[in-house]
Amino acid sequence: MPTKHITKYAIAALALVLLATSVISAQRFRGGPRFRRRPIPNRSDFPMWENDAEFDKDVFTFARVRYTPHYRRGWDGDYPDADWNISYRLQQLTSLNVNPHPVVVDLTDPKLFEYPFIFLIAPRSVIFTDAEAAALRKYLLNGGFLMVDEFWGPEHWNHFYYQLKRVFPNREPRELSLDHEIFHSVYDLKEKPQVVPIHIWRSGYEYHPHIGVAQDPDPHFYGLFDDYGRMMALLCHNNDLVDGWEREGEEIEFFRRYSEKFSYPMGINIIFYAMTH
Repeated sequence: MPTKHITKYAIAALALVLLATSVISAQRFRGGPRFRRRPIPNRSDFPMWENDAEFDKDVFTFARVRYTPHYRRGWDGDYPDADWNISYRLQQLTSLNVNPHPVVVDLTDPKLFEYPFIFLIAPRSVIFTDAEAAALRKYLLNGGFLMVDEFWGPEHWNHFYYQLKRVFPNREPRELSLDHEIFHSVYDLKEKPQVVPIHIWRSGYEYHPHIGVAQDPDPHFYGLFDDYGRMMALLCHNNDLVDGWEREGEEIEFFRRYSEKFSYPMGINIIFYAMTH
């Protein structure tokens, strides 16, 4: 993992600023149900910015992992709205210089090592090939960081746990307590954040009504650590933090309850932590 990128971001991250009371002005609230496959939106409908050309290659780029899905939801859930929105909020609300063009990367792509932070969605849909498992193992042991989000209940957990054991047979994810630094690195969260998909929230549920969730509806955050105690991956279980990024412009109530309160603060905390440890 290129140390010059880590150092650059570590310095920039020291000046991270607090979220504004409301950051919704950049998008109009669109409203209406959207729980369906939608055409890719027009990039011009989302905020754009330019970085200093001299440092064009020395910016944070949000990188999403692409995989072959084995379930009805795959790697492209909430894509590309979520990626554009979190990139914009990082650029807007922190001192990070952020690439306005997030990328999609395969685990077997040599360019994977250009991105110190990668994001994987809907892990219940993942079945790693041997080559993907080996590439992810190498990436994480060489300083990379993986964020995993949008899975619920024991069925989803057990599926991805098995895939994770194929990557690291002898490592166990450890649940983080609320006093862990990742919950306080930028925003001082008083509770572990939990975000439900907007269509679930519209139906009146406080958590996803997936099999087994009612028996354990609380959010869980599991870290996977290397031999030196560095967190290599964060698994956000019983959560859909990314929906708060994607759906921020749909309903003011959802924005204030989830996007502003949990999704962006926790997302920024995770990225800050990943880039400075």
